[in-house]
Amino acid sequence: MSTPTTTPVTDTTALRAAGFDPAEPEDAIAAVAARVSRWGRWGADDVLGSLNLLTTAQRLDGAACVRRGATFSLSQPFDAEGPQRGWRRRTNPVHTMLDTGREALDGEFPHGLGGADDVIAMPLQCSTQWDGLGHIFDHGRAWNGRAAADVVTSAGDRVTGIETAAAHLAGRGVLLDVGRVLGDERGELPDAYPITADDLEATRAAHGVAVGEGDIVCVRTGQYARTRREGWGGYAGGPAPGLSFTTADWLHDTGIAAIATDTWGVEVRPNEFDESFQPLHQIAIPHLGLFLGEMWDLEALADDCAADGRFDFFLTAAPLRITGAVGAPVNPIAVK
Repeated sequence: MSTPTTTPVTDTTALRAAGFDPAEPEDAIAAVAARVSRWGRWGADDVLGSLNLLTTAQRLDGAACVRRGATFSLSQPFDAEGPQRGWRRRTNPVHTMLDTGREALDGEFPHGLGGADDVIAMPLQCSTQWDGLGHIFDHGRAWNGRAAADVVTSAGDRVTGIETAAAHLAGRGVLLDVGRVLGDERGELPDAYPITADDLEATRAAHGVAVGEGDIVCVRTGQYARTRREGWGGYAGGPAPGLSFTTADWLHDTGIAAIATDTWGVEVRPNEFDESFQPLHQIAIPHLGLFLGEMWDLEALADDCAADGRFDFFLTAAPLRITGAVGAPVNPIAVK
């Protein structure tokens, strides 16, 4: 399918209702950051941010969601077919075989033993992944108010590298299938649809599920389902439904530990402000210390949740333990 020649216009009604001028992103970001920032909440040396909210007790609550033992991988494929199109020099994975079944015939090993080996080269954020706390800054400040230049250097994130989160991203997962509740007959939201806090609450109520402190929330918009049906198009960086900037207070007040979506950038694209780029990231990561998951495949899980009426589950989603990385691939597993 060809990429649309016109870019959809994002509705700014929610932004204006919250008292923000779409022409003034700087003022809005500063005002919201001052209101919701968690700098210092867990001490000057903290490296976990919102993961501090995911306690042992809450992890046990997540384990109690397992009743059937059904499992769902929430990862898109890591292969050469997509979704990347070169934005910021991001490419799709390049998978190369070092040894194949043909080399096994060479007799390198004794008693007929043969084997295969391979290597992969890819940007760490080319497919299903977490944004770490060193990924986004606000006016030169990283999570907890640290100077970004001191945190992330050419050697990587020396303070909040993704490896610091590797043992923590497991707990109660909650699916908010906004596409199924508020979307079209296919259960899909249109590109440029800004998901508001009211939308998230309406979806939560429709599902009969609670969202609270320490939860890992998965938001399905339906864009990935449409992409699988119609082709990649502008999926990586183009127009998309997503969170409105006005959800910053909801992200703060609910106390969730992390949030992931089936889109490339979590927030609505185009962004609601004029001349802006990912303003909600500028609040969520450096100020809330919130882990953002992008490009998750929520389709099979969503179908199962709709079928059995249960929208919570145990979720384990550890990023690859890559020292100093500011993001990392993940194969999240939901267990119901």
